[in-house]
Amino acid sequence: MEFITWVYLFYMFIALYFLSLFTLTYLQNKKYFFSYPEIKKHFSISVLIPAYNEEECIEGTVESILSSDYDNIKEIIIINDGSKDKTQEIAKKLEDKYEKVILFDKTNSGKADSLNQAIKIAKGELIAVVDADSYPSHKSFSQMVGFFEEEGVAAVTTRILVRNPKKFIQKLQEIEYMVIAFSRKLLGFLDAIYVTPGPLAIYDKHVLIKVGGFDTYNLTEDIEITWRLSFEGYKIRMSYPASSTSVSPSTLKAWFKQRLRWNIGGMQTISKYKKNFFRKGMFGFFILPFFVFSLFLGILGLGIFSYRVFRRFLLNYLSAFYSFDSNTSLFLIQDINLHPSILHFFGVTLFVLGFAFIFVAIYSVNKDLGKTASFLDVIFYSIIYMTLYPFVLIFSLCKFLKGGKYSW
Repeated sequence: MEFITWVYLFYMFIALYFLSLFTLTYLQNKKYFFSYPEIKKHFSISVLIPAYNEEECIEGTVESILSSDYDNIKEIIIINDGSKDKTQEIAKKLEDKYEKVILFDKTNSGKADSLNQAIKIAKGELIAVVDADSYPSHKSFSQMVGFFEEEGVAAVTTRILVRNPKKFIQKLQEIEYMVIAFSRKLLGFLDAIYVTPGPLAIYDKHVLIKVGGFDTYNLTEDIEITWRLSFEGYKIRMSYPASSTSVSPSTLKAWFKQRLRWNIGGMQTISKYKKNFFRKGMFGFFILPFFVFSLFLGILGLGIFSYRVFRRFLLNYLSAFYSFDSNTSLFLIQDINLHPSILHFFGVTLFVLGFAFIFVAIYSVNKDLGKTASFLDVIFYSIIYMTLYPFVLIFSLCKFLKGGKYSW
């Protein structure tokens, strides 16, 4: 067999392996998806909201946190990271209006440093991080806190959903967020959660301080801190019933910029921990390899697909060119092959299983939300959206390898 065929089979093996693993994990644990520990100890929580130019969202975010049914939110610290709009003014009014709201004004230094500075003054036993454009659900905190009674748990994450998707690109992201949330819960059953997303995550403050806080050099501080906690032997849990909605990019340009940051931040994290491949237990033997494969599998798939399409086009072109030149038939009946190859079989199988996985993920997320997804949206997401993403990855990889300073 030619080299590209071996690469194709390797790609198919890895993709089908993870799909099979997720399927078996789901079947074994589906009855536990919406379970969460009963609260026995009401830990005090300091909610940190890093904000930079968030005048349109900050008030709604604070109001959603204040409406929580959890009875021991000690304080809500709005970290104004040198905003140039009316964020500081709105935050000040909220501070005057609500006893729990505190405005922490500072010069711009980035999200990670903002969080690290606020942790130093936070009084709660737990630190909840909520992005300024995100809205935790009424019961989120109550459905997350109980996990901290398990020994060794340092962080708890939840479902992140798109808030009020209106444009087509937001509806596609809505599907993507559902698939990500579903996958993260499956990884939770395997003790392999690799990110605690910014729209809502709760951490043990003592552990955060012990490991040195958030990495100020990483574009995705939420991925890096999760890896560091796992590297140090701490557990990460996910509360599937809890959720937080987040404002998603409404234009292709904004979407591309966000995904560029996500990908480069992920690559920064891989570079930082690359020496731990197949070391340090579950972190090195599963989390790190899984993240690398999931990040770059799309690039490999696109490369194989492009190669095969180009090769077929070139062969057909040369065949037609020389047929015309020698005045012979372009093709003969006996040259037509209606028997699919094993490679085609694997490709179709992977697509069908992937499509089914997306539908199961959407059903799992939607069944307690009373929502439905458009079949055409799912088709477009599966074929077009997922095909575009490898191009973003390639651009991100080039930018990462080029080096230099990265920014939001």
